[in-house]
Amino acid sequence: MGETEEVRLLGVWFSPYAIRPKIALRLKSVDYDYVEEDLFGSKSELLLKSNPVHNKVPVLIHNNKPILESLNIVEYIDETWNASGPSILPSHPHDRAQARFWSAFVDDKF
Repeated sequence: MGETEEVRLLGVWFSPYAIRPKIALRLKSVDYDYVEEDLFGSKSELLLKSNPVHNKVPVLIHNNKPILESLNIVEYIDETWNASGPSILPSHPHDRAQARFWSAFVDDKF
């Protein structure tokens, strides 16, 4: 994107929701800092400030702007770093809608 970028991902090692953005960032070859959160102890001020509604992970912070929710983060990564690495979502709108459906299905059922 040209300028120096700050990319941080707040997550926990055992969360499949936090693993999705990690995979997307690696696919797009994006350098980022990973911040492991303690969800059962004292949540960090950064997490509380970045996600004041739910206070949960994952949170992607790109140039001091938080992006919330796993699937939103993956779509954001795909759109923001579209010239880097393979496309994560299909290019055709119908196929993208199908991918979103199945992602939501897996989230709801598993």
